[in-house]
Amino acid sequence: MDLATIVGLVSIVFFVIVSILLGADFSMLVTFFDLPSVMITIGGTFAATLMSYPLSKFMSSLKTIKLVFKVKLLDAAIVIEKIINLANVARKEGLLALEEAAQALDDKFLQKGILLIVDGTDPELVRNILETELAFIEGRHKEVQGFWDTIASLGPAYGMIGTLIGLIKMLKKLDDPSSIGPAMAVALITTFYGSLLANAFATPIVNKLKIQSAEEILLKEVMIEGLLSIQAGENPRIIEEKLKAFLSPTLREGINKKDEGEVGE
Repeated sequence: MDLATIVGLVSIVFFVIVSILLGADFSMLVTFFDLPSVMITIGGTFAATLMSYPLSKFMSSLKTIKLVFKVKLLDAAIVIEKIINLANVARKEGLLALEEAAQALDDKFLQKGILLIVDGTDPELVRNILETELAFIEGRHKEVQGFWDTIASLGPAYGMIGTLIGLIKMLKKLDDPSSIGPAMAVALITTFYGSLLANAFATPIVNKLKIQSAEEILLKEVMIEGLLSIQAGENPRIIEEKLKAFLSPTLREGINKKDEGEVGE
């Protein structure tokens, strides 16, 4: 489980509930629950999102919520280490020896690239095939991000619709001054729900998915460059230095320390 997501979600709930209860008792929580407001804001937002997408894409995008609770094991150091091991095999035994090594790989993208190289595919064609697949992966990621962006934008809008409905009801009862305060409170609850839906739920999901996507795309770019370098017969040490150039200074320093530790052993 992704600890940051869990802690963030629990903290949001905690801070909102505590802020409601400050200077009040637990009965105040009941005031903040209104079923018609839930129907307008939550129901309306997801209904409008359903209208925006085909049913299959709506269902598949909705399921991606589980991704923000998972820790993706995308370690740049491990990926580069795998590529260097493959480069050493190719250097000692030839490119054909990579076919057996490819079977042990758990990354389908890297495995596919190795098999293309073993089959003697032209380097430019290998690059084109892998970059085309990478572009479609990135496109699917953006489609899912767009789904949650849609929810983030529609939530406050339907909150405002609910507020307008509440205000209309309130204005029809202006002859009863005692009903104005409670009616105004109910009218504003929908705006509250819409803001929570967007800012405590959908927008954080979008941001987490963008970060995960960027990390995955970067590592696949590292794989493409590494595979083409192996095919070109470059020295494994040169390949390692070339691949580390893709990484941030912090990640690069981590790999260097790991290499120094292995040398010390």
